[in-house]
Amino acid sequence: MRAMSLRAIASLEQNPEPLTLVDLPQPEPADDEVLIRITACGVCHTELDEIEGRTPPPALPVVPGHEVVGRVERTGGAVTRFSVGDRVGVGWIFASSGAEDENLSEQFRATGRDANGGYAEYMTVGERYAHRIPDAFTDVEAAPLLCAGAVGFRALRLTGIGDGQVLGLTGFGGSGHLVLQLARHMFPGGTVYVFARSEAEQAFARELGADWAGGTDARPPMLAHAIIDTTPAWRPVLAALEVLRPGGRLVINAIRKEAGDRELMAGIDYPTHLWMEKEIKSVANVTSADIDGFLEVAARIPLQTTCEVFALEEANAALRKLKAGHIRGAFVLKII
Repeated sequence: MRAMSLRAIASLEQNPEPLTLVDLPQPEPADDEVLIRITACGVCHTELDEIEGRTPPPALPVVPGHEVVGRVERTGGAVTRFSVGDRVGVGWIFASSGAEDENLSEQFRATGRDANGGYAEYMTVGERYAHRIPDAFTDVEAAPLLCAGAVGFRALRLTGIGDGQVLGLTGFGGSGHLVLQLARHMFPGGTVYVFARSEAEQAFARELGADWAGGTDARPPMLAHAIIDTTPAWRPVLAALEVLRPGGRLVINAIRKEAGDRELMAGIDYPTHLWMEKEIKSVANVTSADIDGFLEVAARIPLQTTCEVFALEEANAALRKLKAGHIRGAFVLKII
């Protein structure tokens, strides 16, 4: 089978072609696993974190990709939830304890980091961590839902926000454009502000219904009850803390932060940024329940995904474009 394989850790500046097209044997499903013939796989910033060593794979080579959509090609002997031909997806959680807090478990294994993922024609996964894809979405539309959408759903719940309150989103890529629509559905009486570095992203946010959109350091019309940060940088963290109201919560929705502007955090000012019971909370992975719950809500809305499509062989180009921040919505590899 064709696959894009990561063989060495390096920054994209050092190696702009980190993935190599290879021919690998088709994997065999274990008793409790399904074999998936992959049709689409989203491209997520966490792939950059893996490639550049911020959350490195435990062993190389590895096939990245954790926003996977395809059809069940074969099932292991103990599988009961799925049949051949079922359309399924796989997210960041590849395996874990099965407990309610499985996203925090030491048993947590990530798709495309700790096991081969979706930048390939086939993959296997335990049936517990495969998810039915609603008919409301095409394969390409569904791919970003498996991570950008599901982790955004978790982040939105972690804000503790209620209807009628002000939500801020800083960064407006694959996750942000889905969370905006989700917030509009779940909290119809609320207000949503978007902080984004480019005018194109700000305009896109207004198209999707943002009440206000401005630059990362811009001052919004009102202070926010909660802000979700989906950026890889530190500057938006300080900027968000400045525009939180007393008792507000900043939820950082990122597996890792890049080190480029980390020194800015030395300028954190307690009375400006943290006093008055402001909170900072991180999002750690997702549970299988997050993905199932989000897919159900997304289908009811129905949520609209905006995608730019690349061929499997163009994965390196997609990653470079993602690194540069040239994105409107989400990037998806179309495998077949």
